[in-house]
Formats: sequence, structure tokens, C-alpha cells
Amino acid sequence: MNKLKVLFLALILSTCFTISGFADEVTSLIKEALKQYKNGDYVESTNNLEYASQLIRQKKQDKLLFSLPQPLDGWRSEDEANQADGTAMLIGGTTVQRSYYKGSSVITIGIIADSPFLQSIMSLFNIPLIATASGGKLEIIKGQKAIVTYKPKDKQGEIKIIVAGRILITLNGTNVSKGDIIAYANTVDYKKIATYY
Repeated sequence: MNKLKVLFLALILSTCFTISGFADEVTSLIKEALKQYKNGDYVESTNNLEYASQLIRQKKQDKLLFSLPQPLDGWRSEDEANQADGTAMLIGGTTVQRSYYKGSSVITIGIIADSPFLQSIMSLFNIPLIATASGGKLEIIKGQKAIVTYKPKDKQGEIKIIVAGRILITLNGTNVSKGDIIAYANTVDYKKIATYY
């Protein structure tokens, strides 16, 4: 990493997080990185800055986890929301999800933020013909543009919603009605999620 970029990143991170209660570890790493930078230890300085950046991303992820809604009446959910893994991790960015259950019905809400993958999804919203070609319908849910796909025979459906141009929220349902998925889509606080990330 360019020396000036290292110093600039350190200064920016230090400014942004010195006032935050959670930032003790982050600010300590940044201060140590600045000290190492001044001493010419650019490798360790970079390592500490990257570690501090990871802690910040982790904090963002924690906020996304808490933004996932509680189960609706008659439904239950996992005790805690969890970080998505597997395929979701391959697309980069930050991913979290929570599943909700009612008998054999399952609805999973996932959030993907700041992923390069979002560019391809955005095309679905910008070019309606692409979205509708696979059976999706454009709808507005709580003021957000949504692509809703539902197969009545299979009782399966999916809703895709882009928030603030950088966050993808998906709702996938199995053995559910379209109304079930829409109901959960209406429980999501999209404005709060946009401010969290």
C-alpha cells in the first residue's frame, strides 16, 4: 500500500471513530499503526490498519444483525440472527440472515451490503424486462422498489429489494403464501438499515 494512502487511511479512521464507545480497540490499533508508520515499519502499520478496518466492518455487521425483524405472531425464529456463509460469502461484502418458521413454512431474510454482486442485481431494477422475464413483478413495498416472484403451485417465493443503492435485502419463502412473504417484507425497517450501513 502506498505510504501516503496508509497515513491518510489512518487519519480518516482515527477521526471517524475516536468518539465512539466501541472504538477502543480500533483507535488503539490506529495509534499503533501511526507509530509504526513514523518508525518506517510499513508492513506492520498496514497490517494493523487492515485489522482495524475489519473490526469496523464487523461492527457494521453486528448492527445489520440487530436490524432483522422479530417473528410475526404464530412464527418462531432462531434464537439469534447469524452471519450468512457458504455461497453468500463468495459474493463479497457483508452478509447476515435470519430464518422464521411456522410449521413447515420457512421464510429467510438476508441482507447483503457493499458487494460487487449488487451491480448485476441493480440491472434487474433498471431494466424491468429483465425482471419480468423470469416471472418477477415490480412492486413498491414500504416505499422501496421490489421485485416479487411467487409460484403458487410450489408455494415458493422471493422478494428482492435494493436499499440506498448499496444494500440488497432478499426474502425467500418455502411452503408459504405470497401474503406471508409480503407481511415479512413490511416488517423490515429499511430506513434504519440504510443508516446502519
